[in-house]
Amino acid sequence: MRPRPSRRGVLGLLAGAGAAVTVGAAGYAQLTAPTTGRLLRSTAELPPPFRVPLPVPPVARPVTTGGGRDGYEVVQREAQVEILPGLKTTVWGFDGLFPGPTFVGRAGRPVSVRVRNLLPVPTSTHLHGGITAPDSDGYPTDLLLPVGCGNPARPSGGWTPGATHGDHVGPGDWQLHEGEKTYEYPLDQAAATLWYHDHRMDFSGPQVWRGLAGFFLVHDDTEQDLPLPTGERDLPLMLCDRSFAADGSLRYPSLDDSCTGTPGVRDGYGSGVLGDVMLVNGAPWPAAEVTATRYRLRLLNASNARRYRLTLAPAERFDVVVDFSAHPPGSTVTLVNTLGEGRMRQVMRFHVTHRDKDDTTVPTRLAAPAPRLGREQAAAVRNFGFRRTEGPDERARWTINGRPFTTGDTWATPRLDSVELWRLSSDFHHPVHLHLAQFQVLTRGGRPPAATDTGWKDTVDVRPYEVAEVLVRFRGHRGRYLLHCHNLEHEDMAMMANFDVV
Repeated sequence: MRPRPSRRGVLGLLAGAGAAVTVGAAGYAQLTAPTTGRLLRSTAELPPPFRVPLPVPPVARPVTTGGGRDGYEVVQREAQVEILPGLKTTVWGFDGLFPGPTFVGRAGRPVSVRVRNLLPVPTSTHLHGGITAPDSDGYPTDLLLPVGCGNPARPSGGWTPGATHGDHVGPGDWQLHEGEKTYEYPLDQAAATLWYHDHRMDFSGPQVWRGLAGFFLVHDDTEQDLPLPTGERDLPLMLCDRSFAADGSLRYPSLDDSCTGTPGVRDGYGSGVLGDVMLVNGAPWPAAEVTATRYRLRLLNASNARRYRLTLAPAERFDVVVDFSAHPPGSTVTLVNTLGEGRMRQVMRFHVTHRDKDDTTVPTRLAAPAPRLGREQAAAVRNFGFRRTEGPDERARWTINGRPFTTGDTWATPRLDSVELWRLSSDFHHPVHLHLAQFQVLTRGGRPPAATDTGWKDTVDVRPYEVAEVLVRFRGHRGRYLLHCHNLEHEDMAMMANFDVV
């Protein structure tokens, strides 16, 4: 993730007659191993690619705009939608949409989002990449209960907090809200492509898989002054893989499909769940009509575990500018994932329809360079090892520093407005995400970072048996936040750690 458009890398692998992809001085980063996870095959008949038009999520409209802030309302609910042609799929979506509506904010203008939960399960909404106070950050046990669930202190309706969470959560560690909760986002940050998604304790994987995710775009004056594509030529593209049953329903290897009982996935899927249907904005292998001009593509990897050599680890976002002007009308350009196999190598297709006026450019510098942090600024050095370890019951667990997650433990206590050097190491691919804090990659495997690692980030893909050194800046708020693997199956198996900003 890069908060300023000046530090977004070239991520597109576009198959065609020399499509030009330009974003400053960035280059390609190569992953060293394929995706971690196990394929879950669909039993539904899958459609041929490039027959479904690319949908674009609707932009949310504020219900209030006074006092220098914008207020929104959104409802989490089930809906029947057509994803595979001719079949209906039940999704859990914000406003019943998959992806949810796109929120658009402006740096320095606060936004509040009141969420109402009409689903049969609790939720916790996290603004990924947001600099947000703890009570609006979407901590896994800060839950929005379904409407009608009863007194938040005594939930009814068949769900009791703590009943299925083992030793991870103490009885006093739940923050419960019945029916509605308002999340406050100050947007004290630069322009960025953010996203929001469910972060419920032990059930993020299946609940995001069912659709609880969407874009949140932040603009600022610096970005507005750039001659980059806007309007219909500014396309948010949520990439994710899913699997489907013969009746069109989503397949996921949950131990409990209701998401109210035993958490976790069936044996063999603990390393991550991979689908065999490529979705872009909720459509299978879609096609988009474009003019022979420049387009800004906001790429988001919203997959549970799949990686893309575009290149994005799970939870990463990059903006690219693609110039289609080299292609005559009638030609096609295919976006491919070279880490995929078979039809999963194909992502989507662009059809160039006609030439059009284009007054956009990509300047040599998009914004002033971010001040580079130095090793000498680190007030502390900390090590975090992301490993699969054997527990006392001889069961394998995903851990950080060999410790399973508990809400009552703290792994680090950085001071507000300080910088620390964190060394992140791993045994498998682990896309490591920090809440609140942003960081700069100092070294990767003892070498300088790749171009796609430069700038401010909130997620870094730590490769097998690699050490990534990152300089982390803690600003904005005090309180409890999370460091975790963003492979959602790893996260649900408690590969998380608390840090308290003091």
